[in-house]
Amino acid sequence: MADKSGGFSESGSRNQHFLGHRARLKEKFREKGSEALADYELLELLLFRSIPRRDTKPLAKHLIGEFGSFAEVISAPSSRLSEISGLGEATITDLQLVKAAAESLVAGTVKERTLLDSWSSVIDYCRAAMAFKAREQFRILFLDKKNRLIRDEVQGKGTVDHTPVYPREVVRRALELSATALILVHNHPSGDPTPSRADIEMTKTIVKIANSLDITVHDHIIIAKDGHASLKGMQLM
Repeated sequence: MADKSGGFSESGSRNQHFLGHRARLKEKFREKGSEALADYELLELLLFRSIPRRDTKPLAKHLIGEFGSFAEVISAPSSRLSEISGLGEATITDLQLVKAAAESLVAGTVKERTLLDSWSSVIDYCRAAMAFKAREQFRILFLDKKNRLIRDEVQGKGTVDHTPVYPREVVRRALELSATALILVHNHPSGDPTPSRADIEMTKTIVKIANSLDITVHDHIIIAKDGHASLKGMQLM
């Protein structure tokens, strides 16, 4: 039944008219793949597993309307998801598991390859990890001499528009890991990947210190839900 606020309930329904719709949507996915599905339909398929006794189409559409896309729904913090009527703790955990699985999948793809030979995989990996975060975070991809990933570490988390970064700590960590090259990455929750003056100056400082110790900084990538920016590509480092 509906909850007292008129929203969505996780309880079962005597009128299971949605079962035929579920079967048709599953068949569509099996025959045509995810490309043939709208975001809310893909989310429906996921919610089927978590909420088996209810029509999940209205909830899926509501979630897409609230957050914007499938990726933004599964990337939303649990505090935001818990505000949505009809989403219980178990369902929120399932959404977060899908996000974690997606990150693990793209991370595995990157780790199997030489990073600079598959730049699109680096971007895909960073987008999956950071594009929809509500706050800024600064992470570093530490590479060996063959440009293979040694470690991916989040070095700092900040506010919606600032993350403190300490260039000497970045280089110190590279030396600890015996990394010979770095890719710097941070996100802009605003959605605009344009680098700020502070981003540019911080990058130049890290490059200067790293170069003095024979550590190469390949790029500083800024990730946002609306795209990405490469400081190297923009000739800003």
